Amino acid sequence: MNLSLVGKTAVVIGGTLGIGRALALGLAQAGADVVATSRSVEGVDCVTKEIEATGRRSLRVTSDVCDRSSLISLHDSVLDAFGHIDILVNSAGITRRTPTLDCTEQIWNDIMDVNLNGTMRACQIFGRTMLSQGKGVILNIASMATFTAFYEVAAYGASKAAVGALTRSLAVEWASRGVRVNALAPGIFPTALNREILQSERGRELLQRTPIGRFGEVNELVGAAVYLCSDSASFTTGQILIVDGGQLASGVNQ
Repeated sequence: MNLSLVGKTAVVIGGTLGIGRALALGLAQAGADVVATSRSVEGVDCVTKEIEATGRRSLRVTSDVCDRSSLISLHDSVLDAFGHIDILVNSAGITRRTPTLDCTEQIWNDIMDVNLNGTMRACQIFGRTMLSQGKGVILNIASMATFTAFYEVAAYGASKAAVGALTRSLAVEWASRGVRVNALAPGIFPTALNREILQSERGRELLQRTPIGRFGEVNELVGAAVYLCSDSASFTTGQILIVDGGQLASGVNQ
């Protein structure tokens, strides 16, 4: 088994906070040169310093998944600096809890534009280069909401279900040309995106539905991500790997 990422270049979009940051640092610790990017100049600088502290190379480039030109600029900067792009992780995401009847088209479209359209834009831009190289790995971030409904987050759930479908579609379309496309579906991992919600009654219900009996820590996603990005997963594509403490398998836990 070869889980080393030495010699590989990875780009983690949405890589400066929460799950994205953990994955960026995890890929660097596995040996990859990693570019962690987001809209935040401060965030990019902070995580880049952490990556460089592992002895790996990086690059300070901001990006916005809603702006195709910024993703093209990110892609070109990485390709110019490293000469190849082996791994793309799409981790940018937003959510908003609101009753579906009160969900405006603007709220719906904003969530779709980041979670789904942003993932698609990045897959198109970076996938084109991977296809020309004849090799590459894309790792999207799905969700428990890819598989099951969560109360009053219909837009988020629809976007993440679509990310799952996009992952499988691209995997089938690009497999014969050397590009693998998979996704991670994290269970409940407290981050800035959901921490407030998890302190409510919803958080207590989610904890009760998690057989392991606790929420995850973002570093617990790293092993799954490294596997999917490594040569050990060379025959694995079109898969959504669930890391959820048993939540999706759960029926009655008490």
